[in-house]
Amino acid sequence: MAEKKSLSGYWRTTFLIGLGFFTMGLMDPLYDNYIPMFLGYYIESSSLVGTVMTLDNILAIFLIPVFSALSDRTRTRIGRRMPYIITLLPLSALFFAMVPFSALESFIFLFATIFLLNIFKQAVRGPVVALMPDMVPADLRSEANGVINTMGGLATILGTILLARLMDVFVNVPGVGRVDKILAFPVASVFVIVAVVLLFVFVKEKNSTVVTEKEREEKPKEPMMKSLNAIFSEKEKSALFILLSLLCWFIAYQGILPFIGVYTMEELGTSAGTAALSSGMVGVAYAVFAVPSGKFAHKHGRKKTIRWSLFAIVVVLLLVFLHGILTGGMNPTLRLLSFWALLFLFGIFWVTVVTNSFPMLWQMADYQTIGVYTGAYYFFSQLASIVAPPLSGGAIDLFGYPALFIFGLVFMLIAYFLMSNVHRGEPVDD
Repeated sequence: MAEKKSLSGYWRTTFLIGLGFFTMGLMDPLYDNYIPMFLGYYIESSSLVGTVMTLDNILAIFLIPVFSALSDRTRTRIGRRMPYIITLLPLSALFFAMVPFSALESFIFLFATIFLLNIFKQAVRGPVVALMPDMVPADLRSEANGVINTMGGLATILGTILLARLMDVFVNVPGVGRVDKILAFPVASVFVIVAVVLLFVFVKEKNSTVVTEKEREEKPKEPMMKSLNAIFSEKEKSALFILLSLLCWFIAYQGILPFIGVYTMEELGTSAGTAALSSGMVGVAYAVFAVPSGKFAHKHGRKKTIRWSLFAIVVVLLLVFLHGILTGGMNPTLRLLSFWALLFLFGIFWVTVVTNSFPMLWQMADYQTIGVYTGAYYFFSQLASIVAPPLSGGAIDLFGYPALFIFGLVFMLIAYFLMSNVHRGEPVDD
């Protein structure tokens, strides 16, 4: 057996590429937590606010696959992903900084800002993600993805714990006066700009001229839709089955996530502030175990690691479902702590699935189609985020909040069985 490589020679590159993920980790939690509040200045209906909040998911379904595939076919002196990163990420930062100021002006101005922010933020996501497999060898991508996911997790912690506190700081806005709920967004945007500068200065993509000549000799370029269709028309269906699997596990996760805070308030009696710590347990596990999970898969195999983790999640969700029954007479504090412990355990196995599934899909692509496969991953994951909340919400309406975890359990179990049909994507595969 060939000796397995180490990530040690790629730490610097991986860290710098991870800055792109870091920017997303900064913007996304602030967006999710405070955009509904800004919309609430003008919209009374929670349903209508929720509809506007799905805008980023809807745009992501179309923009991520298109711009990922476009970046596959782009050839410039600075590379094929970098032109999108150095233009679209700064534009994202600009409109992100404008959000709280536009909220002070009018609903039309606020909505236009949110719309343009999502255009740029979702368009750049694919090229940012596809940069890593361009720069890191295939058999090291699970470990590299672990490092990058850790940076995204740390950015989420920074955004929700430190930058969010800036929302309470009052600043003087010309023409408006002294107001709060402003500062976190422009400060986060400064971090994004700094990350883009560091990424551009220190990460040099492969010589695009040489690559282009090689590709012209070995394999002619194909239309984008034909490349995308190739994923679904292959005789060997591993790529299709991993996409269907991730659709199911993201339906499970995205179905549980929006309601977990409400569950802790309704069933465990927590305050609104404490309820946020429930999803925080998953986030902490995500940051701590992303790198170890990539190393574990490198040693034991990605498919086995993902299937073991999916089965473990099924067991954890069953325990969470039973938690309310088994701990009914327990001290409230111990009851809450045991619930958080289960969510932390869930987070360990969840980050293991997420960290290793992307590298499996990339392993099935060639150099010309990495962006196409990246776009397909996001298409299915974003589709799940749109369809899952109504489905899990319906289960709650019919059977009560504990049904939430049976809902997640069923879809995780389906994903577990679908993964048995995946036969490619290991580090040793060609």
